[in-house]
Amino acid sequence: MRSAVIVDAVRTPSGRGKPGGALCGIHPVDLAALTLRALLERNGLEPDRVDDVILGCVSQVGEQGMNVARQAVLAAGFPETVPATSIDRQCGSSQQAAHFAAQGVMAGAYDIVIAGGVESMSRVPLGSSTSSGSPISPAMRGRYPDGLVNQGVSAELIAARWGLGRDELDAYAAASHARAADAAARGLFDGQIVPVPAPEGPVTADETIRPATTVEGLRALGPAFRTDAMAERFPDLDWRITAGSSSPLTDGASAVLIMGEDVAAALGLRPRARFHAFAVVGDDPLMMLTGPIPATRRVLDRAGLSIDDIDAFEVNEAFASVPLVWLRELGADAGRTNAWGGAIALGHALGSSGTRLLGTLLARLEHDGGRFGLQTMCEGGGLANATIIERL
Repeated sequence: MRSAVIVDAVRTPSGRGKPGGALCGIHPVDLAALTLRALLERNGLEPDRVDDVILGCVSQVGEQGMNVARQAVLAAGFPETVPATSIDRQCGSSQQAAHFAAQGVMAGAYDIVIAGGVESMSRVPLGSSTSSGSPISPAMRGRYPDGLVNQGVSAELIAARWGLGRDELDAYAAASHARAADAAARGLFDGQIVPVPAPEGPVTADETIRPATTVEGLRALGPAFRTDAMAERFPDLDWRITAGSSSPLTDGASAVLIMGEDVAAALGLRPRARFHAFAVVGDDPLMMLTGPIPATRRVLDRAGLSIDDIDAFEVNEAFASVPLVWLRELGADAGRTNAWGGAIALGHALGSSGTRLLGTLLARLEHDGGRFGLQTMCEGGGLANATIIERL
């Protein structure tokens, strides 16, 4: 089968996804367009060589509506002949975009594709896509008569089921900031980050990292997702998840240049990694965030690898309980997991996070000399993607 390779990966810095955030003044279409242009400029590639652009985005309404990928292609100045599509697999949207792009290359349907994602949570707030009505139909209510819950409550449910204490959750969150701050100080993200022009000057660094975060400071935070109704429904929960042990609302965009290995050779471009295996699973929509566990098992099985064969893991830190439970169930090396910090520190611009993680995973493999890397994401509705790449 034809080999699909990653030639380059870029992202914007992470901005706080609220008014006053560093990227809140930038339209999401222009954020995405910036990453598209950067990929081609960095690799000397003409835009008419791109067969398709596939972008993930969760809240596809308002400024992110009308096929945000197509808008970004046009805003980037690409020829009108370059097609584009937007997809939604919730938090894993851009990881799924990378899967579709690579699978298209492997099947021979594409030569060159850009996969990525964008989310401006300051300009298109979380939940905007349901503002005109509920997606929970009468048939869904019939199947789940007690109702499903938001992800924060799911994070509480899995923390309780696996016995994760408040101190363990806060310690993980503080460590995420420490690891990310150290990586940033050492310039480990510099090869990925594309500066974003802003009225106050270029934004060049992640705004969401808080180097001074301590467990003691996090202990002062109250529960973020407790309501009287949820407390009545789940009386055994003691509500351990706070804003500090959750990923913040974030603005950002990311993109990855994917092509056939033969095409890269013909163009004189250096492939940096090869897509090795893919998996996507459905899981319990009430617990919701446990999907990375079966997704990881499935992708390892498809690749014919064991957990110990993987040199670097990126497990999206939607909440601290997600990677902690994943580590317990898979027995992976914690030192190889999110070694440069995760979404608790680096932010979670929903539609963009999958390819942001992919870029970090690639950079970590190159920095450490590892061969195989695995990324996995929990996703709304009880879904998860997993990807294994092989450094070249």
